[in-house]
Amino acid sequence: MSQSFKEAPQNAITGSSIARVIPCRELSITDPINWLRLGIQDAIRAPILTIIFGVFFAAIPWFITYLVELTGWHLVILPAIVCFMLIGPFLAAGLYDISWELEKGHKPSLWHSIKAVKRNAVNEWGLGILLMVLMIFWLRVASLIHALYPPYLDENYENLFPFLALGGVIGAGFTLLVFFLSAFTQPILMERKVDLATAVLTSMNTVWSNKIPMLFWASIILVSVLIGFGTQFFGFIILMPIIGYATWHGYIDSVEVKRKRLYA
Repeated sequence: MSQSFKEAPQNAITGSSIARVIPCRELSITDPINWLRLGIQDAIRAPILTIIFGVFFAAIPWFITYLVELTGWHLVILPAIVCFMLIGPFLAAGLYDISWELEKGHKPSLWHSIKAVKRNAVNEWGLGILLMVLMIFWLRVASLIHALYPPYLDENYENLFPFLALGGVIGAGFTLLVFFLSAFTQPILMERKVDLATAVLTSMNTVWSNKIPMLFWASIILVSVLIGFGTQFFGFIILMPIIGYATWHGYIDSVEVKRKRLYA
């Protein structure tokens, strides 16, 4: 587990005058493994809700694949994958609520989870708009990459690889940016009911102050997403809820909260 709470070192984020930055703890490299363990426990304790949200997450890439088959535009796969990763943190609000309810000893419900986005509605929808703007910006960049593809070339792997590689590098940059901005932003908005700037800066400071553990956590999320796509999206039914639950436990373990944990 992470070390006892202490004030984080001063940096450009904590020293900014944009908004308050909630202090974070110093994490260890093994903490993300513990978050994953707690996430699995929550999935076992709420199996029906886990499957419901899992099917919802799996339905998104299924629909994307259908659009690709319908349009025949295979280059839409890469921007669609990144779009899925961009909006994922916002859609996971219901999963955070389930873990929170379990931690408080309550029985979680689907309706209570759906209402989670209304708990700090203005700022939570502000986060959604922020992610949507980043998604639209990425789509514009992806369309520019697609415009570079010569129309006279056949759409085979050899011809597509340079453009997919370029899009992959740029997409990875966008994904890291979104992770930096939103790793714990949504849980902060739900638990603390603070403004969006405070939540974003706190998330940024937590990631920046714990680069190695948070990059390890990001790699776990990436591997889960790759497994999901490698299993024709069926893996998302289980993996995405577990990642959502684990993210909540990561927030509780990383950022100063108003109450103590009810269990470890």
